[in-house]
Amino acid sequence: MNRVIAVFRNSLAFKVVISTMALSLVVIYIAGSALNSQLSSGIKQVNIESAVIEARSTMFSAQYRFILAQNESDAAIKKVVDDVVSSATTLTANENAREVIFLRSPGNTHKANYEISSNAVDLRSIPQTLRTQVRKSEKIEWNYIRVNYIGGDNIPGLAIGQKVFIPNAGQYEMYILFSLTNQNATLVLIQNYLFLTGLFLVLLIALITWLVVRQVVRPVRQAAQIATQFTAGDFRQRMNVRSKDEISTLGNAFNEMAESLEKQIARLENLSRVQQRFVSDVSHELRTPLTTLRMASEVINSFGESFDPILARSSELMVAQLDRFERLLEDLLEISRFDAEVAVLEPVEFDIVSLVNRCATDLAWVAKKRSTDLRVYCISETLTVTADIRRVERILRNLLTNAIDHAEEKPISITIVASDDDVAIGVRDFGNGLDESALTRVFDRFWRADPSRDRTRGGTGLGLSIALEDARLHNGELEAWGRPGKGAHFVLTLPRHAGQGINSRLIKLVPDDFHG
Repeated sequence: MNRVIAVFRNSLAFKVVISTMALSLVVIYIAGSALNSQLSSGIKQVNIESAVIEARSTMFSAQYRFILAQNESDAAIKKVVDDVVSSATTLTANENAREVIFLRSPGNTHKANYEISSNAVDLRSIPQTLRTQVRKSEKIEWNYIRVNYIGGDNIPGLAIGQKVFIPNAGQYEMYILFSLTNQNATLVLIQNYLFLTGLFLVLLIALITWLVVRQVVRPVRQAAQIATQFTAGDFRQRMNVRSKDEISTLGNAFNEMAESLEKQIARLENLSRVQQRFVSDVSHELRTPLTTLRMASEVINSFGESFDPILARSSELMVAQLDRFERLLEDLLEISRFDAEVAVLEPVEFDIVSLVNRCATDLAWVAKKRSTDLRVYCISETLTVTADIRRVERILRNLLTNAIDHAEEKPISITIVASDDDVAIGVRDFGNGLDESALTRVFDRFWRADPSRDRTRGGTGLGLSIALEDARLHNGELEAWGRPGKGAHFVLTLPRHAGQGINSRLIKLVPDDFHG
């Protein structure tokens, strides 16, 4: 059953065929029921009219013979009754039987009793409701009954009755019973043929629908397969167009779109490769002159005490900017590795609590200079993880440096939480914070929350972007939260074993101290 439901959900052709069959079945059922009702009514009406005419003739003949038998002896009248029953009764099988019953009307006090039935038909086959109608009416009355044979069959029938007067015997009721076995068999045969015809029509409609839908679904399925291959990176596939109808128009449009996408993607890939090569080449080429400049600046700076104040300050600025330039080149090289998808993990086992404490200790003097301090909170003294320690340390230093830059002389909280499978580190500052609209761009390359900030201090604008790539390289995640004037909260979640995925978010992104 589940397999059928899955096919129904995933197959347009199957869905259309089943829906068409269901609707066709409803329509054919309604039409078949109406036709069967009309045919049944027609057959029954014809049989009733024929039976009434035949019964009227028989009863008229019987009444005429009774009139002629007036003033005759009881034996002669008895013989007339027997002759009427014999002549009105068929001698065929029950399926085509016609039986006769004479019943004495209530209130008849004559001693002679001529109640009789042909072929051992039970006199109780005539229902009281029909007998009441016959006694009250001067016309012929009829009703459907069950004809019961004493010690024998019970068959469907039609009873037609009328009052008759028998000489020397008084008022009687004469009933002629017609078998409806053949009529019912005919109706069943008609119903069976209607059912088979309806079933055949439903199957035929389903076959025609499947053939029609197949012509439409086949190109759609082909387009879906080609689109899937596009997703996998194969842009050479095209749809086969052989006609000039609407489907061929769709196929041509799809092929044109595919060709345009292939060209655009090829152009973008080439542009990306050129950009990656340019960044990589420029970064490498600049390292040599940068090394030379750095050596020269260090030599010049070593004589800074003998310089006048303006020259000494220029020497310090040159060294600081060369340091920043060197960090920028290193970040650009790392970005180019991520873009080229050649960055690899070098996992080792280490204590992440010790790593966080070491990073906080190394940056303590920077924090003190900004009138803030770093506070580490962890319920365990050691937490062993298997990861690339160099990349994890770089993530931590980026987060801590970023928090120090924006702390606004308020303390920074570093929280470490771990489970058997994951470890999470939250860095919470209470500085100027981030606008909600900035959260979607905080990890973009070279993006700054405040463009007016002094670019002579701070990072390269690539730190958080590299931190995010490092986290995802571990199958982890780095998330950011912030509100203006309420500070920011960065949460790093990593698997405790390299190569696995994270199972839970151990630290809530929205900090508990935020209300509102």
